[in-house]
Amino acid sequence: MWPDAEAELNAWLEAQLDVVHVTDLPANLTDILPVNQVQRIGGDDDSIRLDRALVTVDSYAAGRAAASLLARQTRDKLVVALRGVQTANAVFGRVSTISAPAWRDYENPALRRMGATYEIFFHPVVS
Repeated sequence: MWPDAEAELNAWLEAQLDVVHVTDLPANLTDILPVNQVQRIGGDDDSIRLDRALVTVDSYAAGRAAASLLARQTRDKLVVALRGVQTANAVFGRVSTISAPAWRDYENPALRRMGATYEIFFHPVVS
């Protein structure tokens, strides 16, 4: 069975960055900042076992500098450190940046958001 890219990435990134990682934003977002929102937005597979996920990561923080720092730290972890990582359910391969961290509007003026998109190759752990 295909691993859940969002679940695997959220758990791994949370351990790496020691900040909250979610797929759906909680109602109390301002109370738990900083937060990364990880969502799969598409991709494909080779019909055998290799998955190519397109993943967007939105970094939320109370200020512009903090949001920028979190987005850059996340990019570094994904592009530099994720390759070769094996979790309980997935083995990660090549990771590349499709769209580097950039400012994205958000309806709450008390928050700042930066977003980026990545291409992440992975496959299920073979047991």
